[in-house]
Amino acid sequence: MITSSSAGTIDFDDLAQEIKGWGIELGFQQVAITDINLDDYKGHFNSWLDNGYHGEMAYMANNKEKRCDPSKLLEGTCRVICVRMDYAMDSSNSLEPLRNSNVAYVSRYARGRDYHKLIRKRLQSLAEKITSKVGHHGYRAFTDSAPVLERALAEKSGLGWIGKNTLLINKQAGSWFFLGELFTDLPLPIDKTESDHCGSCSACLDICPTNAFVAPNLLDASKCISYLTIELRTSIPVEFRSAMGNRVFGCDDCQLICPWNKFTKVSTEEDFSPRHGLDNATLLELFKWTEKEFLSNTEGSAIRRIGYECWQRNLAVGLGNAANSAEILAALKAQLDNASPMVREHVQWALEQHQA
Repeated sequence: MITSSSAGTIDFDDLAQEIKGWGIELGFQQVAITDINLDDYKGHFNSWLDNGYHGEMAYMANNKEKRCDPSKLLEGTCRVICVRMDYAMDSSNSLEPLRNSNVAYVSRYARGRDYHKLIRKRLQSLAEKITSKVGHHGYRAFTDSAPVLERALAEKSGLGWIGKNTLLINKQAGSWFFLGELFTDLPLPIDKTESDHCGSCSACLDICPTNAFVAPNLLDASKCISYLTIELRTSIPVEFRSAMGNRVFGCDDCQLICPWNKFTKVSTEEDFSPRHGLDNATLLELFKWTEKEFLSNTEGSAIRRIGYECWQRNLAVGLGNAANSAEILAALKAQLDNASPMVREHVQWALEQHQA
């Protein structure tokens, strides 16, 4: 932790500007700083939990005091350095890939290598640069890896505003970016919060395949396809299966339709480039992966965390929504005797769709 004596010798205004410059050098597209007062967000967050909109994501309710007060997560924290990193590998926001029922749709963020390690490593490098300038200080790096209200902190810092689709939107870059945070005990000057620019637009709310938005800026995650395909570890409710279409890992509809994503910036990070054809693979190709192939092909990928069983479950639903073919029917039938009970249930559902 920084001492009062050493703090008196630091020009924090100059340091803040240096930190932002170092962040850009390390590959972040923007760096901003905020205080840790999240009182304006507590009520909304607690109401969201009370309504059960977090579904089976019990971790969202755990440590909610720490989530709403960064100093309880890291003692001494008084500022949060927020960063964003673009991940879109092309500037197209076409909905066309969702209309090809035989091609698997994998959310853009998950097509390349897992972003967690990359961003955390860059944040650690940023912290080390700060240390080389000011000496020992208290800090900790996070990226979607602890009880942190990262969108709230990012909005407070001025990286963007939380849109009606509950995602952070930036006027110059849209919403295809990752967020990261560096908690610090350095009393740095804070940046101005961005105002809301969604206006009367409701495109994201209207396009949601499962009507998961209760109201603007209020998502019932238990109905969201991203939740159903990634967070849920049990059977996908029957009422949502047809609406899933070919979306087998995540859902990007509310970003693809967002007018602000006309400002999408293409990333130059090689790690975010699609691997194993995940931007254009057929459902059948992926469904035929053995568990060994799944583990090999998803090494270093965010997809691996759902496990092979949920991967097969999601693909079975996708195949149930695909155009009928003898090859698809054969692949589904072949899994009836080999799959787990949960996967078998979804395979049976898929076969019933084709028989109907």
